[in-house]
Amino acid sequence: MTEPTQPAPYPSPPAAARGARSRPLPLVMGVVLALVGLPLLLAGLGLAWAVGTQRDADGFFSTPTERFTTPTAALTSTTLQLGEASPNQWWVDDDLMTVRLRATSTDTPVFVGIGPSNEVRDYLGTGAYEEISDLRADPFEYSLVRRGGEGAPAAAPTQQPFWTTQSSGNGTQSVTWNLAPGSYTAVVMNADGSPGVAADLTAGGRVTMLVPLAWSLGLAGLLFVLAGALLVVYGARAPSSGGGSSASVASTNPGDSALVAGAAGALRSPVTLTGYQDDHLSRWLWLVKWLLAIPHLIVLALLWLVFTVLTVVAFFAILITGRYPRGLFDLNVGILRWTWRVQFYATNAIGTDRYPPFTLEHAEYPADLDIEYTERLSRGLVLVKWWLLAIPHLIVLAVLAGTWTLGDDDGFQLSIGGLIGALTLAAGLMLLFAGRYPAALFDFLVGLNRWVYRVIAYVALMTDRYPPFRLDQGPTEPSPASAPTAPPAPTSASMPPPGDEPDGGAAPSGSANREWV
Repeated sequence: MTEPTQPAPYPSPPAAARGARSRPLPLVMGVVLALVGLPLLLAGLGLAWAVGTQRDADGFFSTPTERFTTPTAALTSTTLQLGEASPNQWWVDDDLMTVRLRATSTDTPVFVGIGPSNEVRDYLGTGAYEEISDLRADPFEYSLVRRGGEGAPAAAPTQQPFWTTQSSGNGTQSVTWNLAPGSYTAVVMNADGSPGVAADLTAGGRVTMLVPLAWSLGLAGLLFVLAGALLVVYGARAPSSGGGSSASVASTNPGDSALVAGAAGALRSPVTLTGYQDDHLSRWLWLVKWLLAIPHLIVLALLWLVFTVLTVVAFFAILITGRYPRGLFDLNVGILRWTWRVQFYATNAIGTDRYPPFTLEHAEYPADLDIEYTERLSRGLVLVKWWLLAIPHLIVLAVLAGTWTLGDDDGFQLSIGGLIGALTLAAGLMLLFAGRYPAALFDFLVGLNRWVYRVIAYVALMTDRYPPFRLDQGPTEPSPASAPTAPPAPTSASMPPPGDEPDGGAAPSGSANREWV
């Protein structure tokens, strides 16, 4: 006699759902390539925009013009150490960057020069000068540090032979200099060396490799993103023509009862979310589950970037073709499924102590999620359902999953993820101190999460069916079995012969007003 088997604590996924539907390695490689390529592409585009719009006619990026004054004989920059003094500045000796300094004085002729720091210090040390430090752009502020002795230098700056580059005269004076290894200082003075300097200053820089760098970053990023997208699409496609985990919406049988279809449709959601509580949960493990789940959270952070990009792609696909590409749909469902398993374990229900698997597929796990695939979606509805029509539900979600911060600005602050987070914390505290997790509280939490995922599926364009304002509690979705059932269709064997109907064709007694419950 065969020994009876123990029933599973939660139903296994159907065989069709357990079949291989995606290729994990190409998916992971595609996500990694896309995440590497996207910053490169954005950097290349941003650099190209800056090169095209922020440079002047000579190719310099310039600071705003600001007024500097000192009662001493000179204004100097801090010492600039380049190349030999800083070995990591390899670019200094390759003519990659040119700097420009401009000074404008309306009162007296002005001198601008750049020279070796020790020579500048020896020259200015005979008089008083001030060094510009702590320069800030927004808001514009700076500090002056007094250096040197008293009075003015013994000779005018124009008479000194050590300047690397210099310019003097009335109005605006400008110097340009290709960076070179060494220690340098920039100086602004009156041309005759007299004290009391007042000038409008602006600095600029020009990098010769910016245009090739922008092209290189942009093209490299684009290649990475395209390669990643191809791998994601390839990995999301089914290896065979077998059924995937996301069931397609079946067509309605014309012979079915309209009563049954209406009742079942009212109860049935395209989103199927399940969660089964473990019989025995650890009192303390929930305290560290968020820490144990960090590897999952890192992967999910990357996958949700993919989810966002694919949803944008699906938006245009639906708008043009009326279809959500099946491969992208299955991948996004897998991301939602993975997210729900981790939330069920660590943050939104703590309903199991079993560590969640690293997979987009269905798995033998207490939490699962699936979404029906709809062959045709409304092209017009896709324009408004994700924001305008979803506003009432988004307000509810702000309460269910929004961040609540408890405490004050000067003291301890505790952030909780809305009502779901607060109730999950309460469940954890009950486990810790009482050793029990009330089934009613668990069912309520699963129902709240079910509401959240129904709205996510709608906002993410995965269904046109508006989420119900209904809290379906418990580990499983409500079953349409409680809906009215249709009477069996009459057969030829049960129908009376023509002309044998009692009372001239009237229905038999008791059958005319029969109701099916």
